[in-house]
Amino acid sequence: MARPRSQGYDAQREQLLGAAARLFASQGYTATTMQQVAEAAGVGKATLYHYVRDKPALLAAIAGGHVARLVALVDEVAAEAARERLAPEPHLARLIERFLRAYAHAQNEHRVLTEDVKFLPEAEREALLAGQRRVVQAFADAVAAIRPELAPSRLAKPVAMLLFGMINWTFTWLRADGALGHEALAPLVTRLFVGGLQALPEPADAVLSAPR
Repeated sequence: MARPRSQGYDAQREQLLGAAARLFASQGYTATTMQQVAEAAGVGKATLYHYVRDKPALLAAIAGGHVARLVALVDEVAAEAARERLAPEPHLARLIERFLRAYAHAQNEHRVLTEDVKFLPEAEREALLAGQRRVVQAFADAVAAIRPELAPSRLAKPVAMLLFGMINWTFTWLRADGALGHEALAPLVTRLFVGGLQALPEPADAVLSAPR
């Protein structure tokens, strides 16, 4: 029979993951040692190894937790959109706003996801990619709801990826103490993207035709 988790286990684990994410984001995964993670979290190495078996497991937990939260976010927005009967544009706007809000509080985790996942074994990378594909598909579906003719031409997903190109890298330049915050950025991104989305030519246009 497995020993029950102690009270505060989850909080301690999140503290350890947060400390590791800060170190990985600031000095890189390969340059960070487990000893440094333990010291940053204010625990001994034995305690750290009680929660994760090794550094790759620590990386997988950080990236996996971040992706899981993003998947939960698209599901949450989808449920809200159905309940509130949101039109396509407000639905996409809410997705953008929620993601930028989530990124504001997970900049270290997002940097780790975008820069350090390559150090994981292939099977674990594939598991993360499966979650990321779910997120991308949710945005592609939201794009196609606004421009249905993009779906048959398979352009909805590339267009969604262009949107992620706008928002995924905000952690590299957007500062928490700057004049423009994540919440103020969300409507700007929405107006820029949706306005440009409406300006896209029909898929039959030569510029958008897929190469043979």
